Amino acid sequence: MFAFWDWVGGRYSMCSAIGLSTMLAIARTNFRALLDGFHQMDEHFRTAPFEQKPPGPHGAAGHLVHGLLRSADAGRAALRAIPEALPGLLQQMTMESNGKSVTLDGRAVDYDTGAVYWASRAPRPAFLLPVDHQGTRLIPCDFIAFGQTLTPLGRHHDMLIANVFAQSEALAFGLTVEQVKAEGVPDWLVPHRIFEGNRPSNTILAERLTPAVLGALVALYEHCVFHARRHLERRLVRPVGACNWAKVLAQRIVPELEAKDAPALTHDSSTNSLIRRYRNMKEA
Repeated sequence: MFAFWDWVGGRYSMCSAIGLSTMLAIARTNFRALLDGFHQMDEHFRTAPFEQKPPGPHGAAGHLVHGLLRSADAGRAALRAIPEALPGLLQQMTMESNGKSVTLDGRAVDYDTGAVYWASRAPRPAFLLPVDHQGTRLIPCDFIAFGQTLTPLGRHHDMLIANVFAQSEALAFGLTVEQVKAEGVPDWLVPHRIFEGNRPSNTILAERLTPAVLGALVALYEHCVFHARRHLERRLVRPVGACNWAKVLAQRIVPELEAKDAPALTHDSSTNSLIRRYRNMKEA
């Protein structure tokens, strides 16, 4: 029997003695790399200025959307490289920790404290399509992607990444009546193709999925949960844009990802930055 400190919550115990089975499964070297990822994110969270530490703005934005705009749901989408169990781990961590009706000192709360989290390991999860794209509920979403794939297959990874960037761009800016009509869509179909945009999303783009990066990702969300407890509530809200418009955008982004020379980019500053980062990661 292996003991661990009573102040280590079960939902934060992967890197404690609870992780023995994980170490046996992935070997000591990989487990030490996992712990190193935890440590790097912990140190970053401890020492970096607020505006430079991911859990800070991440948590503040989540509190704004969930607490003030009353979003009851949140979504996370990850490319298939992510381990199958990660979405479930994040769901359990966040909902168990913050789905409460009283504060730490026992006082009843009069605000929403816990969102229902949806998570999926796919480039375009089915649950995001009907609800996030053209739905009436504000469901923010995190996208997790990697610059270098572990399983190269032609241009498959470029196309997946293009869809990730396109989804977040579509969420932010939507699709107007004029844009839809310019595509030749008949008038009767126009109302079914437009969507307003202005929906928040967050894209996490890491260079490559390694044990250390996985540890840093888990630690990031642990700190976000902690951040939420320190502020009324925080939810990692972020939605995924209209399906059809995202497909159009993705077709525009794919050649920009694959171009031999740096292309002239005309997207918003966030999407332009993501495309440049991905190209640099591919070339590294």
